[in-house]
Amino acid sequence: MNRKPITSNLVGHQLAGLSFSWTAKDTILYALGVGATPLRSLDFIYEGRGPKVLPTFAVIPGSLAMGAAMREIDMRLEMLLHGEQSVELARVLPASGTVEITGRITEVWDKGKAAIIGIESVASDKEGELFRTRATLFVRGAGGFGGERGSSTPNLALPNREADIVEHFETRPEQGAIYRLSGDLNPIHIDPQFAKMGGFDAPFMHGLCTYGIVGRAFLHNLCHDDPALFRSLEGRFAERVAYGDIITTRIWKTGKGEALIQAQAQDGRVVLSNARASYKE
Repeated sequence: MNRKPITSNLVGHQLAGLSFSWTAKDTILYALGVGATPLRSLDFIYEGRGPKVLPTFAVIPGSLAMGAAMREIDMRLEMLLHGEQSVELARVLPASGTVEITGRITEVWDKGKAAIIGIESVASDKEGELFRTRATLFVRGAGGFGGERGSSTPNLALPNREADIVEHFETRPEQGAIYRLSGDLNPIHIDPQFAKMGGFDAPFMHGLCTYGIVGRAFLHNLCHDDPALFRSLEGRFAERVAYGDIITTRIWKTGKGEALIQAQAQDGRVVLSNARASYKE
């Protein structure tokens, strides 16, 4: 299969449709991968209590569109970084289900030394749309094709006050090894040699794992661990997270059913920025 070159002509390109099925075992494994524990998150990791499904599990089937893009577009796996991610739920995710995934390229920007590709994914079951995800890929070394540079997204202004909620989570050395079993098998997160091929000193944690950890903090504190209250979560991956880093999630309530979020590592590096969430009160 001849892969398409990265150009502005990709905007609007419909990616190959895919079907995805999951069971309670898959949702439990995902929850464990993003740090759920029996002490605090039993409903999400024990089939005797459902299990409930973390809303951010939607990134797993949603990422199939990114996989399709990697197969259809000419880009090197070791040069990819995840830029931004959002999840918007139409309904609560069931503990088991089957969805049809449709994806399309929504944006392509030429940043000179890199290209940015935006992908939207919509998942539907027999009842209609279940969720949609949006993501951007930062493709190092793929710029300079003569496309528009695009404007930089301004950083969200955080409230000039202490956060309403502050939560700490210590990542573990095996965090990525567990998370990758949910489907993101990019070896850059586990193989030291592959990480060096991409220009990194060592493997680092999946951005979507960080996203799931922050999502758990949001769900627990503002949705009372009730997925029916979750509406959406979006954010930008600002820095890599090393295994063993402590992620501090800060949440500011900014209006009815609205919040701004920022996550930092223990050394002050912002690892998830421009994050906002919406929920039902």
